[in-house]
Amino acid sequence: MTDIASRWESDVLPSLSGLIEIPAVSPAYDPQWWEKGHLLAAAEHVRQWIATHDGLTAEVIERPGRTPLLFAEAAGPAEGGTVVIYGHLDKQPPLGDWSEGLGPWQPVVRDGRLYGRGSVDDGYAAYAAVTALTAGRAHARTVLLLETCEESGSVGLEDYLADLADRIGEVSLVICLDSMGLDYERLWMTTSLRGAVQATVTVRILDTPLHSGVASGIVPSSFRIMRQLLDRVEDSATGAVTVPEMNVPIPAIRREEAALLAALQPGVGASFPLTGTARRVSDDDVELLLNSTWRPTLSVIGAAGMPAPEVAGAVLRSATTLRLSFRTPPGVSAEAAAGALTKILTTDVPYGATVEVSDLMLIDGWDAPAPAPWLTAALDEIGSQVFGKPNATVGVGGGIPFIGMLAERFPAAQFVVTGAVGPDSNMHALDEFLNLPYAYRLTEAIALLLAVHAQS
Repeated sequence: MTDIASRWESDVLPSLSGLIEIPAVSPAYDPQWWEKGHLLAAAEHVRQWIATHDGLTAEVIERPGRTPLLFAEAAGPAEGGTVVIYGHLDKQPPLGDWSEGLGPWQPVVRDGRLYGRGSVDDGYAAYAAVTALTAGRAHARTVLLLETCEESGSVGLEDYLADLADRIGEVSLVICLDSMGLDYERLWMTTSLRGAVQATVTVRILDTPLHSGVASGIVPSSFRIMRQLLDRVEDSATGAVTVPEMNVPIPAIRREEAALLAALQPGVGASFPLTGTARRVSDDDVELLLNSTWRPTLSVIGAAGMPAPEVAGAVLRSATTLRLSFRTPPGVSAEAAAGALTKILTTDVPYGATVEVSDLMLIDGWDAPAPAPWLTAALDEIGSQVFGKPNATVGVGGGIPFIGMLAERFPAAQFVVTGAVGPDSNMHALDEFLNLPYAYRLTEAIALLLAVHAQS
């Protein structure tokens, strides 16, 4: 462990800090990504670092119109199947003003934390994987897949997987380092991931805006029509999403898992920065866990057509646009859900208003298969040797499209979905950081897992 920590400090942190400095914003948030070249620069930056390590090769692959993919390979026996380790290099946008002394493209090490956008989501993954592979333990042939479109739904990744199928080979183990845990004291295993349906919805009632003193009461508000449409898909009193195609029965084993997790970590969401007297939607920790992992939810994540309050005039606006983000449970077809959503929002629209549903982003969820005996034993050993505590399992409310893609392509593979994100890591938010001591232990855990896999 001491060796891995020293290698992180001498070898990893300088290069990972350089990666943070690259504003490699995911294409959904940067339409000029190709012209700016930041995604390619991020992939090339990591490729150059990987190339300095014996036993590994790496290349950046580009398909026309798609963001680049970094493909790396570590030699080793392939008789028991190839290991695939996944991470991504694209980042969320800066969001706003970070705390004093911090910034999205400014790597800062402070109190055992590495701050900067992409530090924990998910720039560290490539570095942890390579450090684990070169830690001196045995490992099977291993492939690293580092994409640059994860934050935008992994558009084009399936095409890359098809192109690289022969080079990847038969996969027996998938390790994903893009997930999260609820503390920094143990190894957290993700057992399910929600999918997503994102859509931009525009309600248009006028060709041009009109004075509100003249038109209101005669022409309906586009915002009021939008409210009525949202009532068709969400119960505004409870937050329950009512689209049938977005709901599935919750498996008994996942209910049991939620109960165990609630007992281990009581106070779900207690660390969230609720303001004033604001409270959670329920006091039942089990139901909160199921809400965030196995029930669909709706978040309005963007709006257009509304001026800032300080410059808003007395105008009946011609249109209202919202960006809707549905999180959907495993087992839901994102394509079918999007089709149902579009039909609900565009059929029998109040007052005959025009409704457009566009810019769809679709991700299917994933439910983990039962672990093989060798994997269960390996995880138990990791918990004892590396963390001094048993590992824990958790369903995650976010999505990782790659997992579902590989699960479909390699149904016999074992999956270890984990990561360095903790409850306060601020991924996607201001002041994102990587907990360095935890990253060191996670790297050691991956090295041990690779060694046990090579012997299984």
